[in-house]
Amino acid sequence: MASDEDLVGRLAQGDESALAELLKRHERGLSSFLYRHTGGRDVEDLYQETWVRVVRHAGRFDRERRFSTWLFQIALNLARDWRRRPPPEASEAEPVDPAPSELARAEAQHDAARLLQRLPEAQREVVMLRFYHDMSEEQMAEILQCPRGTVKSRLHHGLAKLADLAAEEGA
Repeated sequence: MASDEDLVGRLAQGDESALAELLKRHERGLSSFLYRHTGGRDVEDLYQETWVRVVRHAGRFDRERRFSTWLFQIALNLARDWRRRPPPEASEAEPVDPAPSELARAEAQHDAARLLQRLPEAQREVVMLRFYHDMSEEQMAEILQCPRGTVKSRLHHGLAKLADLAAEEGA
């Protein structure tokens, strides 16, 4: 089985099957990463734009790096740019009556997402990369382009702030 880095090399040479394999390998992780960064809005657009940039810049990819780190760095930059745009005007959607277990899970996910949104952006990013995407401190440092010590500090302060926020709401 070819490594992601080998597949990017093949992609740079125009091999469409390499792109298909990369898409298959990273679809779920990338989609959930973008979902968490946007609250579920515009995920498909950002997902597609991430892959457009991967294809466009495959020839510049440094094969000494991990592909997944590069991919998430592109997605993170797009999500940051997306957050800077003004929000779209609200539209009315038809209400959906979910099953009770789905409702409880959705409420828990909403609570977690709401608490995460209250964190400063830098802390939110490291918490999401660590706990939603199981990334190491080294990977996070590379994606966020900051020292590992900064990642550790942001993670520590972010978790402490989440605990405070959860306790505050539970009181």
